[in-house]
Amino acid sequence: MKEIKQIYYNDSGTSFYWKKEDEVVSDKVQLIFRETGFYFTKHELQVFNCCIEESIKLNKCCDNCELKIKCHKFLLKTPCSQIDLAVSMEELNSVKDLVDGTLFKINLEDYLFGVGMN
Repeated sequence: MKEIKQIYYNDSGTSFYWKKEDEVVSDKVQLIFRETGFYFTKHELQVFNCCIEESIKLNKCCDNCELKIKCHKFLLKTPCSQIDLAVSMEELNSVKDLVDGTLFKINLEDYLFGVGMN
């Protein structure tokens, strides 16, 4: 099995960098959500985050329904134009946490070991 450097995880998935010959390959992030894997650049991950935000805005139509969080499925667009995911609001919130956490950690590391270094 190849080695990885984990970035972030929650109950629905994980994100990590692959390692090749003991070096972290940080130009793309492997994002695993449920049983689906995406291999995104940082820009594609940011686009996916925008898709998630848009889906949350579009699907707030049943806010008062107690079952909405688990029963209804919505299409979530991805940066891959051929791929959409069917997710519940609960899963949508979970993938949002996964992507937000991943971007936060990547941006923090970029700052600490880039611009923030003296």
